[in-house]
Amino acid sequence: MAGPRVVIIGAGVVGAALADEISARGWTEVTVVDQGPLPATGGSSSHAPGLVFQTNPSKTMTEMARYTVEKFCSLDVDGQPCFLQVGGLEVATSPERVTELQRRHGWLASWGIESRLLNTEECVAQHPLVDPDKVLAGLHVPTDGLAKAVLAVEAQIRRATERGVRFLARHEVLDVRQAEGEVTGVLTDRGEIPADIVVCCAGIWGPKIARMVGMNLPLTPLAHQLAWTGPVPALAGQTQEAVRPILRHQDADLYYRDRFDGLGIGYYGHRPMPISADDILSLDESDEMPSVLKFTEEDFEKAWTETQSLLPATKDAKVEEGINGLFSFTTDGLPLLGESPDVKGFWVAEAVWVTHSAGVGRAMAEWLVDGYCTSFDLHECDVNRFEPHQLSPEYVLARDCQNFVEVYDILHPLQPSGDPRPIRTSPFHTRQQELGAFFLEANGWERPQWYEANASLVEGRAIVTPNDWAARYWSPIVAAEAQTTRETVAMYDMTALKRLEVSGRGSGEFLERLCTGKVAKSVGSVTYTLLLDHDGGIRSDVTVARLAPDLFQVGANGNLDLDWFTRHLPADGTVQVRDITPGTCCIGLWGPLARDVLQPLTDADFSAAGLKYFRAKRAHIGSVPVTAMRLSYVGELGWELYTTADLGQKLWDTLWRAAEPLGGIVAGRGAFNSLRLEKGYRSFGTDMTYEHDPYEAGVGFAVKLDKDDFVGKAALERRKADVRRKLTCLTIDDPEAVVLGKEPVYDGDCAVGYVTSAAYGYTIGKGIAYAWLPVELAAPGTVLNIGYFDQSVEAVVAEEPLFDPTMSRLRG
Repeated sequence: MAGPRVVIIGAGVVGAALADEISARGWTEVTVVDQGPLPATGGSSSHAPGLVFQTNPSKTMTEMARYTVEKFCSLDVDGQPCFLQVGGLEVATSPERVTELQRRHGWLASWGIESRLLNTEECVAQHPLVDPDKVLAGLHVPTDGLAKAVLAVEAQIRRATERGVRFLARHEVLDVRQAEGEVTGVLTDRGEIPADIVVCCAGIWGPKIARMVGMNLPLTPLAHQLAWTGPVPALAGQTQEAVRPILRHQDADLYYRDRFDGLGIGYYGHRPMPISADDILSLDESDEMPSVLKFTEEDFEKAWTETQSLLPATKDAKVEEGINGLFSFTTDGLPLLGESPDVKGFWVAEAVWVTHSAGVGRAMAEWLVDGYCTSFDLHECDVNRFEPHQLSPEYVLARDCQNFVEVYDILHPLQPSGDPRPIRTSPFHTRQQELGAFFLEANGWERPQWYEANASLVEGRAIVTPNDWAARYWSPIVAAEAQTTRETVAMYDMTALKRLEVSGRGSGEFLERLCTGKVAKSVGSVTYTLLLDHDGGIRSDVTVARLAPDLFQVGANGNLDLDWFTRHLPADGTVQVRDITPGTCCIGLWGPLARDVLQPLTDADFSAAGLKYFRAKRAHIGSVPVTAMRLSYVGELGWELYTTADLGQKLWDTLWRAAEPLGGIVAGRGAFNSLRLEKGYRSFGTDMTYEHDPYEAGVGFAVKLDKDDFVGKAALERRKADVRRKLTCLTIDDPEAVVLGKEPVYDGDCAVGYVTSAAYGYTIGKGIAYAWLPVELAAPGTVLNIGYFDQSVEAVVAEEPLFDPTMSRLRG
């Protein structure tokens, strides 16, 4: 036996995969418990139709799906394969869907999955049942296929059992035992099992299990319709279970799979049917299995009509059986992975479908055994990513149901989420509404994208309208706001950015241990620095301002930074960390006239010598006490001005009265993003993530290897000498070819990388796209092409930053 005592709750595709993966890494003192029989336990895995489409806008989710395909292809049970690699076909029946398939093809090229766009005839050749008069185009992925979920569970159970893992069927979990904030065991109806680590892989029962340790899991089980036809005469004599590709008709929220001479039909177009995890019937109470509810024929009528239209051969068949099967949905459509913030040793791997199950099993095994995951970037899947309001029952139910409705919708990258909204508003919100702000959402905050009050600024400017897709959630006012910022001065609402306070006599030493830069410097210092994981990957980039000997303010990226700090707090109580975002606000005052606005409002010295670049001070702006930090993410002279929420509107009014006579404006996030890319500033989560190190990402300057040990230092010293890829600046001359991110980059016909952030640079007159590329292609002057829908857009590698490389405007 080796490793700690681990209990996995749930023996479906996720629990079985984790048991297999973790035992393969040497942890064999593992027990898996499930309330149902093995291998068909009665959860979602037991009725899942098994379609594995790898296409996903998330690189992580695509890579997890690819691993699942590769692993399942290698598994069998007594000669029965666990994966039928028949390929996947998505068809378009509208011009809008044709364009969407082109975008999805781009994702696959970006993430390294083979795919091909098909015309109508080629679609019919792949799936002869489709009506050529209805289908306009298709997307074919040859490595997609059908996962035999129950067989895959059994195969992985067998492998794990051979290594010593115990599987206990018919064991209902009654409680998760804990003492002094740590798990100690799992109580079942057949006794207690001691444990050092408990991993909840309970699927639709996940919220119920998580509540046993006081954890609020933002997951809702929703019913999804799956029907099976009787024999389809056109398929008579088919003796193989599946010969045609799995098929998606997303314009009608439908998918299809073969079952010998019949078809399976899945449907997302019906009303959301949520159910509480507490209301799911027990194994003994349910007619078929707990995750299967009675089929509601009236909800399926539209699906059957549309099926007969797309697949005319089904007019000669009937729907013979159907279920409303329960699956897990989350507020952002992504899994819930990681450790409880409050109970050490309690982990979750939830909201995972068959498509990604083996990938999640591997990710969790690496995370548990090594302390971090090297195979996948998990930042967007971490269960601790949510803000407090995102865990409220009202929010969770509304957003989970919305994600069900939108599962096959064409969604723009900037498309805001729906209700409940608004949730969080800054103290400036009323003033912004008065100025005609167009709001998008950021972490629940209403954040202006542009202001209609600036419409007059467009007149007389040469502003090129981008292509139709890029022009959504865009206005020419964005360009005018960006240019005016560089000409005069602009006020930006920066309240949505996370702010943490770190205090206590051990705070300086604490931050030095977690940060790559030297942050415990003189009072008033501000440092741009990184947080790394133990493997040297970037967990976040932050600014750390020392406001007093034992008080620091950290500009963070989100709740994961708070979670990271909290997990590393010393046990002696010498450091405290708290989120001060809700009680504070921030205005970025930036532009060449910023000092002309600010200095007359205060007795404090805001000259270049009085407050140097990357320094902070406390001051009064009019009657408002502020913390002023001289830094700027738009590349202009100026300050971030922080105050308490109750004084926010007063600060806004004070600055606005002074700025307006000088030609100053308020500006939105659209202008901000354009200006930050002109300056080459990175955005964590978009440009760089856990999978990248500082030297690849172009932020090696934030690492001070000559300082004392910090988290990730040893790994970084190894990685520094082996940089094979680079975050690279590309410029695009075609003013209408504005890409948005995640598009593939080609060297000739070969996809060599992908775009991260992109925007038009309104003050340099070029499109800008940052992309991950092999080092050998990152030399300035290299000509490449970006795949944008059905276009090939020429792009050239450029020196960065594109704007003010001498930093004279920032330091003026």
